[in-house]
Amino acid sequence: MPEPHLNGAYYGPSVPPPTKTYHRSRGGSSCNPCSCLCSCICNCICQIIFTLLIIIGVIALVLWLVLRPNKVKFYVTDATLTQFDLSTTNNTIYYDLALNMTIRNPNKRIGIYYDSIEARAMYQGERFASQNLEPFYQGHKNTSSLHSVFKGQSLVILGDREKSNYNNEKNLGVYGMEVKLYMRIRLKAGWIKTRKIKPKIECDFKVPLQSNGRSSSSADFEETRCHLDW
Repeated sequence: MPEPHLNGAYYGPSVPPPTKTYHRSRGGSSCNPCSCLCSCICNCICQIIFTLLIIIGVIALVLWLVLRPNKVKFYVTDATLTQFDLSTTNNTIYYDLALNMTIRNPNKRIGIYYDSIEARAMYQGERFASQNLEPFYQGHKNTSSLHSVFKGQSLVILGDREKSNYNNEKNLGVYGMEVKLYMRIRLKAGWIKTRKIKPKIECDFKVPLQSNGRSSSSADFEETRCHLDW
């Protein structure tokens, strides 16, 4: 019991300060050896890939500046149609079509191996004839000629709309044709040869029907440039 004459101050032994407790943090800078190794490997792989992409890009740019490649140009220069009759009883087309085509390689340092060429003659989306042409090599800045003849008969399935279009073209004496070239080619620049490339060439043209060496209409064939699809 405190004495009544005291003012409430305490003069006992000193109270020690509270003890500080330190806990080791689990999220410190210590690194798991396996995770550090994986991170290092991933960073190295990314740097290698990035460096390779830069090298490939520089090589491609240098090759483009040296070779300056230009698109090869295809033309149908002449077409002669002497027969094109559709039999509605058996859906058979009787045809005789001759084509002259040119291939222009404008490149100064690139040659082209045409390893295989298949020409397909089409009418209103239906193929009625095909022919394999001779393979050849085309040099720099060179124009080569192709000649194909489609003659015979073929079964085609035409709808009412296509048959109506055929009758209209028959009255006019001019038919809308399409020839597609399916190729396997290789490019040659110096001693370097590429792997085989498979471009597709599409040629849409109108050709008048001829009879006894004369066109049955007043229209003449016009040279047509083809579309190249790589």
